[in-house]
Amino acid sequence: MASSLKIPREGRFDFMSLGALVCRLDPGIVPFRKATHCDMHVSGGEYNCAANLANCFGLRTGIATAMVSYPIGDLIAERVRAMGVVPLYKDFTHDGSRGPNMATVYSDRGFGVRPPVVFYNRSNEAAARLQPGDFNWQAILAEGVRWFHSGGIFCSLSETTSQLVIEAMQAAKAAGSITSFDLNYREKLWKAAGGAARAQQVLCEVASHVDVLVGNEEDLQQGLGLAGPDVAAKSKLDPTVFFSMMETVKKRFPNVKIVATTLREVHSTNRHTWSAVAWVDGQTVSAPAAELDVYDRVGGGDGFASGFFYGLLNGEPPEQSLRLGWAHGALLTTFPGDTTMATLEQVRNFAAGGSARIQR
Repeated sequence: MASSLKIPREGRFDFMSLGALVCRLDPGIVPFRKATHCDMHVSGGEYNCAANLANCFGLRTGIATAMVSYPIGDLIAERVRAMGVVPLYKDFTHDGSRGPNMATVYSDRGFGVRPPVVFYNRSNEAAARLQPGDFNWQAILAEGVRWFHSGGIFCSLSETTSQLVIEAMQAAKAAGSITSFDLNYREKLWKAAGGAARAQQVLCEVASHVDVLVGNEEDLQQGLGLAGPDVAAKSKLDPTVFFSMMETVKKRFPNVKIVATTLREVHSTNRHTWSAVAWVDGQTVSAPAAELDVYDRVGGGDGFASGFFYGLLNGEPPEQSLRLGWAHGALLTTFPGDTTMATLEQVRNFAAGGSARIQR
């Protein structure tokens, strides 16, 4: 089985993403209302994919984003460099008091029956000020970008960020890049940005320009406004509802060639059953189910998308690409933070059926 994607063979960048960089504060298993200290992780749904593909999979990646000249910006920029991602920054100057700021995401890890809790401070965020015309896409894409990616989180930040994503997707398609988009529907973010109606208007426009969508049936229904099917899933690992929506996706977005998502049955905060599925040019592909002991679940979905994209960029068939995404997403939940600490060898070993036996 092969996909119909016509991925360019060469380019300065194997993968380029457009999105916001954020600093995630993580107090571990302690809820913020009782926290006395926290770790800091550099994150962002679109950035995470670029970082994973560079650091684990060895691809040439970049991110187009906003950067603020103050200490938090310096911290974030250092981590971007350390992960091997080439930054294309629109620079902003902090006024010393009010901003503009790099956004902060707060997320404890929960424990057992207590789930993680995520909330945001995206007030006066520099990335929300990005707008069409801020990046010279013609010049960037002329150097060669094999795969271009963005996501619904960045679209939700402001009216201008959604316009910027559409501008970039149109330019990438015209340049011959493969385009992908992670719906990543976040109710809290869209509630502050016009609600579900505006989300669907924006995300449908973006989806009309992409080759590969990442999102589950809830993302498809809430983010794209697609009608849910008259079928019921037996469990969270049952892809019946997801696959039954693909005919609707095909009719509404004939440009979309691949739709992929993770499947996760949450038994407790730290114990999940994990799988993944994809619809590829009308055919379905499924990964195995794995029992995960979860250390930090944030970033697992981006980990899946990264491994899946890598497989396709590397010329792997869709079945193997899905397994690589499934394996990398699973491994990412065993590390602290939002971006990878895995090696390609570890990903391939797990994808091939490796175990947690000690390596000597």
